[in-house]
Amino acid sequence: MKGTLSWYMGGVLLAMAFFTAVLLVKPIGVSTQFVIADGLIWNMLDADVITESDSAKSGYESSNAYLNKSGGKYAANIANPLNYSFVFVLAMMAGSFLSTLLGGDKPQSPADREMPSVWRERFGANPALRYIAVFVAGFLVLFGARLAGGCTSGHMMSGMMQTAISGYLFSLGAFATALPLAIIMFKKNK
Repeated sequence: MKGTLSWYMGGVLLAMAFFTAVLLVKPIGVSTQFVIADGLIWNMLDADVITESDSAKSGYESSNAYLNKSGGKYAANIANPLNYSFVFVLAMMAGSFLSTLLGGDKPQSPADREMPSVWRERFGANPALRYIAVFVAGFLVLFGARLAGGCTSGHMMSGMMQTAISGYLFSLGAFATALPLAIIMFKKNK
């Protein structure tokens, strides 16, 4: 399609963005920001969850052990959320919205705008089923990534770029699960 980037040019630009982030700030990873967002809501409901501390490395501590990890690093991010990582997540959402407005691959039919034809052919045109499936899939990926101590961008892209064994193992596990599942879910009916 005219005006869109090829997959390899998109890959080169993504690699440059990751390299620049590592060089200038830190590796890209965003799933921790879901924890920070949860903590912000929790802290609004219970002001005692995050407190200032002279003994904590970050200057903040939490009554929650997870938020108190790494010398209160998460607690500090909840107390002061306008940091690089949180702004990065907001910028990702704004960037994807801007990309949608400016163009890119557009579905050819009104039905494809609602859901991809490959989904409709296999599972029907029920939007509720599609939304539930996408939500569950996203939740499982995020839960698994956090269980592994990171996120897909942190493990796969940043981790592999830094030659971290955990990045390669996570990627292997993700593809070993995703490829067979996609083949099973979207096999062609003859």
